[in-house]
Amino acid sequence: MTKLRVAIQKSGRLHDDSVKLLKECGIDIHNGVNKLKTEASNFPLEVFFLRDDDIPQYIEDGVADAGIVGENVVLEKQKQVNEVEKLGFGRCRLSVAVGKGFDYQSCKDLNGLRIATSYPVIVKDFLGRNDIKADIHEISGSVEIAPGIGLSEAICDLVSSGSTLFMNGLKEVEVILNSEAMLISNQNLSKGPEQLLQKLLFRIKAVKKAKNNKYILLNAPNDKLDAICKLLPGMKSPTVLPLADEGWSSVHSVVNENDFWDIIENLKANGAQGILVVPIEKMIL
Repeated sequence: MTKLRVAIQKSGRLHDDSVKLLKECGIDIHNGVNKLKTEASNFPLEVFFLRDDDIPQYIEDGVADAGIVGENVVLEKQKQVNEVEKLGFGRCRLSVAVGKGFDYQSCKDLNGLRIATSYPVIVKDFLGRNDIKADIHEISGSVEIAPGIGLSEAICDLVSSGSTLFMNGLKEVEVILNSEAMLISNQNLSKGPEQLLQKLLFRIKAVKKAKNNKYILLNAPNDKLDAICKLLPGMKSPTVLPLADEGWSSVHSVVNENDFWDIIENLKANGAQGILVVPIEKMIL
């Protein structure tokens, strides 16, 4: 039986969210302690738990058919893989940081400096695009300590909150990449795995769409229905049902998360009452 082989981090910042995404897609997997491979019980899928830096290589070599990995890793490793879908979690940024006392004005201030990083390929590309001459010192782990021990004057590393930089006397001065988790795949999948990948992608898109939208129910006076419906386009148009109270209707629709609060305020201003907002588990267009 054909199975789709998917690689995810065995530990680290993307592991939990990757497993959660598969489960939200209705795929039942169980990964025990230190287990490096498992199978789904209700979908033809095998999951490999690997180091994130190794995932692009495994996929290029055909050991795995697809994988979930940070965009930063995809760009750094430069393996021949297909970038299938950005997944909306694991967001971070790859940034340049210098000492708090450094009078940084622009990226040109990096000329002649030593930059410690675990991402030499991405940093080299950034320096080249900005015509900057700097020395790149490749190190793995604890990059923030490099300026403090005299190894470099600047670093380039992943940043989430910035607290680690602050604790090490550094300040973030330049964002060179915004990254998030990404689904990637082998470029030469055979028909069976490709079809399974498309089925998985269909489920992933439904989960992603649901997270970005809310289901909304409200009561509206009939004389304000036109105005209220214009505020609620929904997937096609709002559903309008008459209420037992004469002159009132129940309106159902879907609202995008980004527009939610502005729409709610306008609904209230147009006489909407009893507004209920419900999360959506899956959304299929």
